[in-house]
Amino acid sequence: MRASWAPAAWARDVTGTRDGRMQLTVLGGFLGSGKTTWLRHQLHDGNFQDAFVVVNEAAATPVDDALLTRSTDLAVLAGGCACCEARGELVALLRRICDERSGKDSRGQRLQRIVLETSGLADPGPIVEAIRTDPILVHHILVSEIVVTVDALHALAQLRSEPLGRRQIEIADRLIVTKLDEADPAALARLLATLHCLNPGASFSGAIKGSDAELPLYDNAEPEALADLSDEVANPPIFATALAIDPTVDWPAFSVWLSALLHARGDDVVRVKGVMRTPAGRLLLQSVRKVVQSPEVLPAQSADTAYQDESIVFIGRGYRAEDLRRSLRYFASAGRT
Repeated sequence: MRASWAPAAWARDVTGTRDGRMQLTVLGGFLGSGKTTWLRHQLHDGNFQDAFVVVNEAAATPVDDALLTRSTDLAVLAGGCACCEARGELVALLRRICDERSGKDSRGQRLQRIVLETSGLADPGPIVEAIRTDPILVHHILVSEIVVTVDALHALAQLRSEPLGRRQIEIADRLIVTKLDEADPAALARLLATLHCLNPGASFSGAIKGSDAELPLYDNAEPEALADLSDEVANPPIFATALAIDPTVDWPAFSVWLSALLHARGDDVVRVKGVMRTPAGRLLLQSVRKVVQSPEVLPAQSADTAYQDESIVFIGRGYRAEDLRRSLRYFASAGRT
């Protein structure tokens, strides 16, 4: 069985734009699954070029807006997920976009499309419901597609224990399996078979660092036998902690501290992302569980970027925010001696 781009339910909704409503693409996926990387590549290639991009981050300190520099029109919702804590703010923002649509966007054109990149902790279902039931938005916005990115390295483990990860996949119109070049072939085939069982109506595709990539055959793969999680004791909530990094912190000491933290608590610290100023320039730091991505050199910070350098966001469970701060202070002071 090979993944295809066969039309799914979202494709039938596109005809609704004939009534003048804007199309809205919801981009979801679990923490670290590659949403921003995929969106960056799409913007670089000119896709979504005419879209207003809304970035939702659970952390109060946003990071992803600094990476989406190809989007001229961008707004950030930080400090809560758009499906729950920030739902009211999302509705208010979308209403403002609708009110301003009678004019022109920054490109001198009438806005036709919105892309909402959700937090990795967001359930797309309540977001779509909020738009479709709002008495104003329903007349101006059509949810045309729900795209969900799936991490080829970690998705199977997430599906075994995270109900949210399952809900994200089950509601998707289009599944994009990321990090294909890093995945074990047998585990990847098993994942694809599992995804097909969870959402047989979705279209499938693959991506490597945001670029399109062909998915392998998985005809003979057995899907994961996923346990029913409805009666399970709920996992501790995942929360975000932003640590302000002293600009004078010793870079080697910080690197050792982060590596040691992820080695010891990588199953609890689900996601790390942030930007630090180093002798090599502004570096984007990212990790998903125990896998640390190679740092990426970023351009100079623009004046209108909401994100501030020297702040690292940790997203996870099973620890206290103060424990992270105390541990970092200890290592930072050790690096100065």
